[in-house]
Amino acid sequence: MMIMVSTGSAMAQPYQSNWESINSRPIPEWFSDVKFGIFIHWGVFSVPAWAPANEDISIYAKYAEWYWWRMMNTDDKAGQMFRAYHNDIYGEDFLYQDFAPMFKAEHFDPSQWADLFKRAGAKYVVLTSKHHEGFTLWPSAQSWNWNSVDIGPHLDLCGDLTTAVKKAGLQMGFYYSLYEWFNPLYRNNLEKYVDDHMIPQMKDLVTRYEPSILWTDGEWDHPSETWKSTEFLKWLYNESPVKEGVVVNDRWGKESRGKQGGFYTTEYDLVHDGQGIGTTDHPWEECRGIGTSFGYNRIETPDNYMTAEGLVHLLIEKVAAGGNLLLNVGPTADGRIPAIQQQRLLEIGEWLDVNGEAIYDTRKWDGAERNQNLENVYFTRKGNDLYVICTQFPEKPITVTGTNRSGKVSLMGFDGKVKSRRSNGSINITPPTITPANNPTNHAWVFKIENGL
Repeated sequence: MMIMVSTGSAMAQPYQSNWESINSRPIPEWFSDVKFGIFIHWGVFSVPAWAPANEDISIYAKYAEWYWWRMMNTDDKAGQMFRAYHNDIYGEDFLYQDFAPMFKAEHFDPSQWADLFKRAGAKYVVLTSKHHEGFTLWPSAQSWNWNSVDIGPHLDLCGDLTTAVKKAGLQMGFYYSLYEWFNPLYRNNLEKYVDDHMIPQMKDLVTRYEPSILWTDGEWDHPSETWKSTEFLKWLYNESPVKEGVVVNDRWGKESRGKQGGFYTTEYDLVHDGQGIGTTDHPWEECRGIGTSFGYNRIETPDNYMTAEGLVHLLIEKVAAGGNLLLNVGPTADGRIPAIQQQRLLEIGEWLDVNGEAIYDTRKWDGAERNQNLENVYFTRKGNDLYVICTQFPEKPITVTGTNRSGKVSLMGFDGKVKSRRSNGSINITPPTITPANNPTNHAWVFKIENGL
């Protein structure tokens, strides 16, 4: 009887609480198809909304969402600037917790947000359900009086946005910080924090809202064994309501980035140790803000923001390399997405309206390595079709090496013919004459080679 029970349990629980077993679960294919998502950093930090954007310091020190930590840790230049700013604007006796009632979200319109993200061409959304400050955007029982229902907006922000995003036909996900800077339980009894606070909170988030993505962070203080990460993932993959399709990232312990979990992550082109992710066939995702911060920073100017052209090129670069782009917006404390951020997203959407076929559902083309002599040219593939993406309109013919078939060549969004000639495993494309009257798009142009592979 004992053997039968054990065998039955093993069959019902295909994933076990070790990395070998957890990593054996394939990452659902939908994640590699969607390519472009929206990150949202929103919380109590959106009230002070400040970081030294123009100083010569680490990019990490320019994150406005780290306001509480920086103002309390003044051993370095960044911390001293945060504390000086806080004392000058709010006074030495004003506590960070005093910002919470000022986080009101009175202009939050989840349907408008979801519509914006859809018009931007994004296919998924990841909201900070809880950042390192510990404040949750849903009525978490583990965060009494430090959540968006008990104080501030008095709204279930996670729930309201989930409803709107799913109604818009997009995948919804949540960022969740494993650690909390100043939680007494985290500081004094880590095991109890993990067992009684963190894991129940994550399970509540998953069962309430059934997200497609769980994007963890704040893992670097401890190894994944201490966080009991594989125990949680065993539950997520075997028992949770999203066990079939949920996707997770790689931030589950200080040893795990780029090695364990689900898709790998870069941040402003870095991983946590300052190194790039390199080349990999494993699913991966770059995340960054439009400006220098994830959380809204009131002192950023247009000079701090990437241009629409730069963002389109960034998306192309990441997708051509086999990754996704998770581009962040930082809403204001009253619930508005700043106009400059909206404008950038809408311009990306305009480009994708014409050229999205070269982005969505595509994969990296291995033959790109044979064409590194081509400047400002990137490649994606879909089945036997090859997409040649030019971030500057070519002034002379392009010769693409490594095409096996003679396929029709067209310029996406352009009604005229495109001349091409095939020779010795290569295809030579002559760009058509483009004028302001017939230019199909801005920022980048895509030649499609049908059945070229």
